[in-house]
Amino acid sequence: MSAPTVWEGAGMSQLDFMHKDECVLLDMEDKIVGHDNKYESHIFCPERPRGKLHRAFSVFLFNDKGELLLQQRAKEKITFPGVWTNTCCSHPLFGYQPSEVDGPEEVKRGDVPGVKRAAVRKLEHELGISPSQVPIEDFKFLTRLHYWAADVVTHGPASPWGEHEIDYILFIQVKDVELKPNPEEVMDTKWVTYVELLEMMMPSSNLLWSPWSALAPPPPPLSLLLFI
Repeated sequence: MSAPTVWEGAGMSQLDFMHKDECVLLDMEDKIVGHDNKYESHIFCPERPRGKLHRAFSVFLFNDKGELLLQQRAKEKITFPGVWTNTCCSHPLFGYQPSEVDGPEEVKRGDVPGVKRAAVRKLEHELGISPSQVPIEDFKFLTRLHYWAADVVTHGPASPWGEHEIDYILFIQVKDVELKPNPEEVMDTKWVTYVELLEMMMPSSNLLWSPWSALAPPPPPLSLLLFI
């Protein structure tokens, strides 16, 4: 019998994480202007109706059959609880070693090692995927998306929460991964084909989806290759 998984931050509430973790703040050109905790970065209020623009990433992880791994966020999550989304979505954080903060040269080259390190960290934290199963060099950085979205879907029209991000899209294809979802982060997972993904995202499914996954589905040319 394998040893039980000890989750990063075990015993900390979601609100604890919001105050502890420091997001990388940006200007509209994706240049770093500072850092602030997740709580302040995600508050939508009259003084900051779109919160604070910060860097994020979205991982699309495929198996060797071309199926995409989805997750349903835990009900305990403060922002967008219970919604379905792509494999893993989070933020590179300020203050980690090795660094998760990519400078202009890393972004210009397109290798973004900091964002990829953050992706490896969160795949282990949320889904229990060992770093050895997702080597940094296997991630492909596709593009960046700038978006903002108030969390009216789960918190109603007066929601104090939302996302305002420049989101780095990462693809990775693996032969096999062992999943041990962290129940404080993830309530369900599902491997899907391209057709199944489209069916799940139809309004008739009555499923709730994160705004970033709806904006960034697998681009058609690459998805047709990966979903064979």
